[in-house]
Amino acid sequence: MRNKTIMKRRALRSINALFRRADTIFEETPELADRYAQVARRISLRCRVRIPKRWKRRYCKKCHKFLKPGINARIRLRNKKIVITCLECKNIVRIPYKN
Repeated sequence: MRNKTIMKRRALRSINALFRRADTIFEETPELADRYAQVARRISLRCRVRIPKRWKRRYCKKCHKFLKPGINARIRLRNKKIVITCLECKNIVRIPYKN
């Protein structure tokens, strides 16, 4: 029981670290940022840990690329929804929100 909680805590810590690195390195090497996002996703799947909401919206669920708003992602507010469009694969994600 205790080993599982320790493993999940470590996994969450490494997921956060990978996404932070991907965010800082994206301008220099976007391919490496994409790889960091893919590794973080793999860790979350393997350890059954949810990716935090903060980072969940920062990678494409179709092509698994790291999304940087204004560069390879478009974010719009339409009809009480946040519309995130991946400009790599044209995938659209709609997230409802309240005023």
